Amino acid sequence: MVQQASVVTPERFASGQSYAEYVASIERNQKRFEENYDGTTVSAEDIAAYKELMAKPNGPAKLMVIGEDWCPDVFRGMPVFQKLAEATGLEIKVFKRDDHKDIIAEYLKDGEFESIPVAVFYTKDMDEICHFIERPVKANAEMHDLAPMYARLRKPDMTDDEKAAARQEYIDFQNGPVWGGWRDETIKECLRELQARVK
Repeated sequence: MVQQASVVTPERFASGQSYAEYVASIERNQKRFEENYDGTTVSAEDIAAYKELMAKPNGPAKLMVIGEDWCPDVFRGMPVFQKLAEATGLEIKVFKRDDHKDIIAEYLKDGEFESIPVAVFYTKDMDEICHFIERPVKANAEMHDLAPMYARLRKPDMTDDEKAAARQEYIDFQNGPVWGGWRDETIKECLRELQARVK
């Protein structure tokens, strides 16, 4: 079967926004993007491993990220990819999902869902190496343990005080070690996938 050509041509990639342009253009959660950017550290070991891959002829050189400002997975994950790009020299371009439906259609989670963020790693010639959707496997596994907190957020008929307490619990979680661990794991999961594909 012949793989269908991507709508993301070199010209289309070049038309994307920089991360700074994207954050300046969004209407909500700028503070959350900033907090997650500031909270992300790419280790020297990971930088070296990414650069080793980037030095290979078929190694990663470009990174496309698709997102929307309202999504917690995006305001956690997209800053991670920006920090990674800055640390390694990957060229990064950002696209708003809802303005680029033809792009997100190529990266539907389980062939059905427009889950975000999506991060796509390309060679310098724009050959796709691999892609990441939504959150790391580690986060999906750990989210099961957070079901009571999410249930409290969605509980009907709460008092204003109960709503405020549930919301504060969620904010505290987003500033805590589990959330931070998901940022770190995003970097490592993408690295493992690239190492499996770039020889």
